[in-house]
Amino acid sequence: MKECVLYEKLKNKKNTVRCSACSQRCVISDNKVGICGVRKNIKGKLYLLVYGKVIAAHVDPIEKKPLYHFLPGSQSYSIATARCNFRCLWCQNYDISQYKEFPRREIPGKETTPEKIVEDAIKTKCKSISYTYTEPAIFVEFAIDTAKLAKKKNLKNIFVTNGYITPECLDYITGYVDAMNIDLKSFSDDFYRKYCGATHGIKPVLDNIKLAHEKKIHIEITTLVIPGLNDSDEEFEKIAKFIASVDKNIPWHISRFFPMYKMLDKPITPFETLKKAEKIGKKYLNHVYIGNV
Repeated sequence: MKECVLYEKLKNKKNTVRCSACSQRCVISDNKVGICGVRKNIKGKLYLLVYGKVIAAHVDPIEKKPLYHFLPGSQSYSIATARCNFRCLWCQNYDISQYKEFPRREIPGKETTPEKIVEDAIKTKCKSISYTYTEPAIFVEFAIDTAKLAKKKNLKNIFVTNGYITPECLDYITGYVDAMNIDLKSFSDDFYRKYCGATHGIKPVLDNIKLAHEKKIHIEITTLVIPGLNDSDEEFEKIAKFIASVDKNIPWHISRFFPMYKMLDKPITPFETLKKAEKIGKKYLNHVYIGNV
C-alpha cells in the first residue's frame, strides 16, 4: 500500500477526496474505495491498495497486446494488478478484473517491487513491459514507478488501456509510456454507460486518443465487435472516420467476440462481419487488422 499521487482533497468535505487517475473521477469519503475498489481513502489521504501486488505476470508476444507497429517480433513482460474501473459484461479477464464478486477476504496478488519486475523483464529477454490484462490507470503510480526504472534499463513501456484516463493521468505517464493500445469499444455514449459502467460516456476515450497522439505516444486502436451491439456499417464508419481524423496511419484492430462472463447469450462474431468492418476501415485507414480468429 502506498499513497496515491493522482487525487485531490476536497476543501468543503472533511476527509473526502476526488481521485483523478481515471475519468470516473470518484469522490471518495473516509474509509471508502472508488469504483475500481483499489484506491482507498484513509483519513483524508488516498492509498493504492494494490501497490506492489501483482495478480498476473506473463511473457507475451507484443502482437498479443495487440501492437503490430511497435517492436514487432519482440516479447513483452506483461503485468496486472486486480480490479478495473469498468464493468464490461464480456470481460475475458473477469476473474482478476472483477475479483470483488468472488469470495476472497483480501485483494489477491503476489507481493513484488518495481525493481523485481524490471529484473524479471530483463531475465526473460523482453524488450518492453506491458501494463495490461486489467486497467493500468487504476494502478498508475505503481506502473510509473516501474516504468521509470525500466527506462533506465532501455526497456520500453506499454499501456493496454480502455482509454478512460484523465488528462492529468496522461500528463503523469507522458515521457515514460512509449506505446498504448486503446480500446474504442463503440461509438456510442449509451454503449459505454450501459455495458461498461462508464459514468461520462465515450468522450474521455476520444479525447485521450487525440491527446496521446499529440504527445507522440505510439497508439493502436482495438474494437471488439459484438453481434447486435456495435456491428453495424454505420458504427464501423464512425469509428474508422474518427481514427482517420486523428491520423490515418493509426492501426485499427478489429477483434472477434466470443461469449464470456455475463454475456453468454451473444453468438461468436461471424467472420463475414469482421471482413465487412475491415473493408469499411480500409476506405479511411492505412492499417486495418482482423484479430482473435
